[in-house]
Amino acid sequence: MARFFIDRPIFAWVISIFIMGIGVLSILNLPVAQYPQIAPPSVAVRASYPGASAQTVANTVTQVIEQQMTGLDGLRYISSSSTSEGGASITLTFETGTDVDIAQVQVQNKLSQASALLPEPVQRQGITVQKSSAGFLMVIGLIGENGKYDATDLGDYMQSNLVNEISRVEGVGSVQVFGAQYAMRIWLDPVKLAAFELTPSDIVAAVSAENAQISAGSFGSRPAVEGQALNATITAQSLLTSPEDFRQIVLRAETDGGLVLLNDVARVEIGSESYATISRYNRNAATGMAVSLAPGANALDTAAAVEQRIEELSAFFPEGVSYVVPFDTTPFVKISIEEVIKTLIEAIVLVFVVMYLFLQNIRATLIPTLAVPVVLLGTFGVLAAFGFSINTLTMLGMVLAIGLLVDDAIVVVENVERIMEQEHIGPLEATRKSMDQITGALIGIAVVLSAVFVPMAFFPGSTGVIYKQFSITIISAMTLSVVVALTLTPALCASLLKQGSHEKRRGFFGLFNRGFDKTLGGYTGTVGWLVRRPLRVGLVYLAIIAAMVFLFMRTPAGFLPAEDQGTLFTLVQAPTGATAERTLEVIKQVENYYLENEDDVVESVFGVVGFSFAGQGQNLGLVFVRLKDWEQRTEAAQSVQAVAGRA
Repeated sequence: MARFFIDRPIFAWVISIFIMGIGVLSILNLPVAQYPQIAPPSVAVRASYPGASAQTVANTVTQVIEQQMTGLDGLRYISSSSTSEGGASITLTFETGTDVDIAQVQVQNKLSQASALLPEPVQRQGITVQKSSAGFLMVIGLIGENGKYDATDLGDYMQSNLVNEISRVEGVGSVQVFGAQYAMRIWLDPVKLAAFELTPSDIVAAVSAENAQISAGSFGSRPAVEGQALNATITAQSLLTSPEDFRQIVLRAETDGGLVLLNDVARVEIGSESYATISRYNRNAATGMAVSLAPGANALDTAAAVEQRIEELSAFFPEGVSYVVPFDTTPFVKISIEEVIKTLIEAIVLVFVVMYLFLQNIRATLIPTLAVPVVLLGTFGVLAAFGFSINTLTMLGMVLAIGLLVDDAIVVVENVERIMEQEHIGPLEATRKSMDQITGALIGIAVVLSAVFVPMAFFPGSTGVIYKQFSITIISAMTLSVVVALTLTPALCASLLKQGSHEKRRGFFGLFNRGFDKTLGGYTGTVGWLVRRPLRVGLVYLAIIAAMVFLFMRTPAGFLPAEDQGTLFTLVQAPTGATAERTLEVIKQVENYYLENEDDVVESVFGVVGFSFAGQGQNLGLVFVRLKDWEQRTEAAQSVQAVAGRA
């Protein structure tokens, strides 16, 4: 095989350029994330039963849906929650590797069987089924200056003008709004209802009958009378649009000619569609929406597209309204990837310097160096083929593989130079003879090293997801390294190397060679001394093993290391039955603490009453604390762990 490419160097170059081209195209399309998709795929089902208690929702909605979710392929478990706000949320988690799109279709089919068993108000409100995301990508908030707009005004503007636009941005999986749009609110007076002998169902029936769009047909339609000159649609009744229209709805006509109007038993006003959540930004009224990433989407590109779109829409904001981003996960992802890429470049430079230091021949050093971009770019192509992403784990595999992937090329170059020096033949013939000797060894090296990492790709569960990407990255680099060592490297050796390049060195290289020879002699003497004293060496070896076991037992364990990502969550849980007003007072205390006691490190505080990662309800709250840039927090006491500890 190697002789074929030695005699056809252009073909070897074409193969390498083809591999690099695939890698470049893959880099442009690979998603970027901090970690791979570790959490198993899940599908979320959400329903709403307005006015129902948590127990009622659990019995009539949640339980009914759960009972129908049987026979789904790869289903691991079901988790659900029912809130006192009438909300039902069922999350179905599937085995790792399950196609989430197929799982969503299966859930939708099962849900269609349960729909007829659900209460009519739930069916009317609608049930949503969507692929569940592991967490929020970012949170966007709307704030008003000088108290000109309250939370209801901001919530309505966000629902009406921003939510749909952001939902359509490529890469956005879902949008959750911490607010609501305007709605016509009818607040019934139970005393007056009893006085007029009316019930809430009577009010609902009257409003439904009056607030309806009725089609009355048209005049002038064919067949029309002869001479008809006008054609128009007849509007007999349209939807009511103002509180006064609703106040004049007739509930009952008395026998004496009197009318009972809605205004007689209720207060009608334009208010918020839902009062389930209260949002605040730096102690001021606000509204917000949390953006979740779609499965497999590029986090950095999606966040940039969302910010670009919100910036475009901000030109049409009402005067005094602006947007903020109190929570964003992408800056840390971007810095993490940049640091790994920086380490990757440093590793390439160090490999080049070390090879030149020992080979002491720029031509011989250039040949293994050219193998690095070919193998690395080709590895990106393999990552794309397996559906992986550019993340800290795959990039870590790249960094570790650099030292391994140049070994094959170095072995080829060194053996060619050895034959040229010892047998005094030209580079072409020396390369042919060298490849006959070491082709089997090169393949054997790759097989042995791959055998070390292949088992890691078969670990089960979330841990297996991490090690699979890591191991396949290294195995791919090793395999491509052998391919390059059998194709491009021998072709370069035959054309670039020259005879007589091993004359005695002077200057820096001469000094280095003499120092290296002395170090080698000292090492050889030390090994000889140790070989003659096996008992002592054995005792030292056992002591090292004991120390290793001791340190292993004392080292803290964890799934992933805790890192300062520049954000902090504060979850608030008031006693069961606490009102939103009580929870809001706690949120205010949290805001005051961060903005006053931690003002040197905290940039902004965005609080939400009624929503938390632990559930939803009036007694729950969540605060997004965004810290200042890492460059402004250089001391240990300013880290996110230190801030959390003090809080």
